Amino acid sequence: MEFDVVRGDIAERSADALVNAAGTSLEMGSGVAGALRRGAGAEINEEATEQGPIDLGEAAVTDAYDLDAEYVIHAAAMPHYEDGRATAESIREATRNALETADELNCRSLVIPALGCGVAGFDLEDGAAIIGEEIDAYDPSVLEDVRFIAYSEGEYDAIRAATGRAERSETAGSSEFDP
Repeated sequence: MEFDVVRGDIAERSADALVNAAGTSLEMGSGVAGALRRGAGAEINEEATEQGPIDLGEAAVTDAYDLDAEYVIHAAAMPHYEDGRATAESIREATRNALETADELNCRSLVIPALGCGVAGFDLEDGAAIIGEEIDAYDPSVLEDVRFIAYSEGEYDAIRAATGRAERSETAGSSEFDP
């Protein structure tokens, strides 16, 4: 499976599935969720919240609506209760469930953000390392290409370093979807 780090706005990417950095309520507020909601339209939030709440680490699926994808996989790395903070285990489980869900949906391409590292407060480099480990360890049945997306240049550099992809360029590797 091809795995690389790219920079940009997840809502502008093209793939079979895009992953939302969700909370357990599946309410699409700010950050990655807000970008996807703005790109997809209000219907995505309605469909997502109808499925919530879900357990921490679990994933739910919605249509991608106006996004250039088939699906949005809402991976709940942060709780919408107590302190709302992500943990290493919640990030690990949410990443694993997002990958498994993409495979179950017969997705060949996936774009995933730094789950739990924004509003949920988990350290970006530590979280990126966990996500990178899960992607590297995953044995896909259908999934061929995973892009770990960073919004800013600083996030991009930190994720590349944490995942061991610092030596690779943003467009390294061949892909049938938008690098």
